[in-house]
Amino acid sequence: MTVIKIGGSLISEGVYVKVLDNLKSSGLKNFIIVHGGGNEVSKLQKAMGKEPIFVTSPEGIKSRYTDLETLEIFNMAMRNIGTKITSYLNSLGFKAINISGVDASFIKAERKKKLIVIDEKGRKRVIEGGYTGRIKEVDSSFLTNLINLGLIPVISPIASGYEGEILNVDGDRGAAAIASSVRASKLIIFTNVDGVIMNGKVLDKLKLEEAKEVLKKVGPGMDKKLLACIEAVENGVEMSLITSGKTEKPIEMALNGVGTKVVKE
Repeated sequence: MTVIKIGGSLISEGVYVKVLDNLKSSGLKNFIIVHGGGNEVSKLQKAMGKEPIFVTSPEGIKSRYTDLETLEIFNMAMRNIGTKITSYLNSLGFKAINISGVDASFIKAERKKKLIVIDEKGRKRVIEGGYTGRIKEVDSSFLTNLINLGLIPVISPIASGYEGEILNVDGDRGAAAIASSVRASKLIIFTNVDGVIMNGKVLDKLKLEEAKEVLKKVGPGMDKKLLACIEAVENGVEMSLITSGKTEKPIEMALNGVGTKVVKE
């Protein structure tokens, strides 16, 4: 089993179809797609007169602040993206189905009631948590049943809370949780760069402990991708990969290990 995460940068640039086209020609079997779409959420927020707000954790990880209005916009944008990907896959002859973690509550997350953030003066502050969730459970049997029916799940990163809330969850870390749950052999995160770049060079292969050290040095956006790769491998995925989705044959390149690989040892 392979879990494929299509980054929001590829969606906003309109090049995500390269990944989907190559799925057909590569002959890859048994895969699940998870998508992002942060740029599209921000674009829709601005169109609706709401400026996006981002917060930074003490660890330096930047995230979208999700109040109730932002959650509704997030839900709209993600469902729209999921529908587009599903429709395109079906046009290629696949049988894809767009779902989110709310469907059958197959992704359960705990709402973050409070957030510790770093303010503009570098001080720690505690703020209301909004509608962001920390994934606690993934029902792998739900996904397995869909796959056994010949369907390809296209998953939007939205989860069910334990009190009936709809929650925004990070797409990269959501993909890692899904990959671990279904015991995938690979997690492939497609983005708009060739991998983790340090000193102008793409890092080819990182063992877990090396990846944790590099995590301290990478910038916003890549930090969550690398963290997701670490979490996936820590929880049983054989290999995680961050690679470009902008090449002519991104799936084949990824299956050949082109990009930054994270492995246990």
